[in-house]
Amino acid sequence: MIKNVATLLLAMGIPLMLLATVWQTSRYSGIEGDIARMERAQYEMIEANARLIAGITVLSTPERIERVATNDLSMRKARADEILRIELAKGDLGG
Repeated sequence: MIKNVATLLLAMGIPLMLLATVWQTSRYSGIEGDIARMERAQYEMIEANARLIAGITVLSTPERIERVATNDLSMRKARADEILRIELAKGDLGG
């Protein structure tokens, strides 16, 4: 009787272990694919971020800002007689 139960458990246990191994391998492969996709997406985001930073660097140069101000916005540098300097005494700051 005990020998029959042990044989039955062994006969059912081996296929169940093989099935569990196949299932685990399948899950591992799926997760591995997800990780590879996420790494590619991360790499693309880092590259896009680097391009944006380079664009900001180019667009924020003082020469470019001055060119846009003068050519596109019809601005000019203020003359010395147009500058009004205001000095406040320490007590005038409202603090």
